[in-house]
Amino acid sequence: MSFRPILRKRAVLPLAAALVGSTTLLIPKTTIYAEAPSESIHARKPIYDDYPSRLPPQKYKPSNPDTSEAPRAPSPTDRLATQIGRARVFTQAHIVVLENYLNAFMTRALHLESSFTSTIASLAPPPEANEHLLPGGLYVLVAAMAGSIVTRNRNIILRSSVPVAVGIGAGWVVLPRTMRNVGDLVWGYEERVPVLAENHLRIKSAVEQSWTETKATGKVVSAWADERVRQGREAVEGWVRKGR
Repeated sequence: MSFRPILRKRAVLPLAAALVGSTTLLIPKTTIYAEAPSESIHARKPIYDDYPSRLPPQKYKPSNPDTSEAPRAPSPTDRLATQIGRARVFTQAHIVVLENYLNAFMTRALHLESSFTSTIASLAPPPEANEHLLPGGLYVLVAAMAGSIVTRNRNIILRSSVPVAVGIGAGWVVLPRTMRNVGDLVWGYEERVPVLAENHLRIKSAVEQSWTETKATGKVVSAWADERVRQGREAVEGWVRKGR
């Protein structure tokens, strides 16, 4: 009794197989196509969104505000700020000009001071010359005053030239190195004026020639005086011998 259901299932399976086989033989072989899905269903979606490509191109908008608006008149504060800016620029420019002028003036003053000090220092005699400016300068001053006293009753030319000549001569005698330095300095300034330099050379050559002639004449006079003195002495000695 327990094997009846199993036997029934085994009997049903061949019957079902026979039914399916007869059905396939009786039905004609025709291909049945199902409805194809639309391409939009099978289309693969892109990884990135293509929204920007679908959007219309945007035009460049300048950062400046709309110029169609009417210009706004400057407020009193803006006008005041503009005037203050102009005043500051004007003041700064003039301050810079004044500063440059002061710098140039101070530079010239320092240059003149340095030139003056260096010139005075160059006039001093070297230590080995053994020249003292204080007594020597006093001697030169006294000699010039003596020349002025001697020519006080003479004409204006002598009263103005003799003290200078006597003072210069005394300076060359008492302070020769200092006078040479002073002469070199004066000659340096005279070279800037060719006419003055030529006159100086002419006068110097004339003075040197006169001095040379004076020295030669002095030697001749000295020799003549020595000769006369010798002759006089010999005459006196002869008279003395005859008197004996």
